[in-house]
Amino acid sequence: MPSSSAKSRSKARSAARLAAVQALYQLEMERTPLAQLLNEFHQHRLGATIEEVEYVDADANFFDDIVKGVDARRDEIDRLIASKLADDWSFDRLDKPMRQILRAGAYELLARKDVPVGAVINEYLDVTDAFYDRREKGFANGLLDAIAKEVRA
Repeated sequence: MPSSSAKSRSKARSAARLAAVQALYQLEMERTPLAQLLNEFHQHRLGATIEEVEYVDADANFFDDIVKGVDARRDEIDRLIASKLADDWSFDRLDKPMRQILRAGAYELLARKDVPVGAVINEYLDVTDAFYDRREKGFANGLLDAIAKEVRA
């Protein structure tokens, strides 16, 4: 049974992943400079209470790593995701929230070898639940699994 500190770290990382997907979405939609975006999330979102909902304290370093890592490796990550799409699909056809989920998940699979594949995939399936129905969850699962087989082989 996981210790309470392991559980709280897991919850903090889960919160960081969801916040990272939201930040990446904002980065793409509003073209906010990265440093300003990270500052905004640190000051106003991570662990904040918004509209009477208290958000779990996110692991800020983990959040920063995902957002900065995706930003720095976006072209490589996008090519990797595109290579796993069906022939009749293009990367641009993915809607924006799904793009961010897949980017963040692909980044973790590429760069965070300290996090087990199953944990990465399950966590991003949970994030997918926050935005989508079951069909999209299956899509994200298949894509992240294919990416994991390539980059963690």
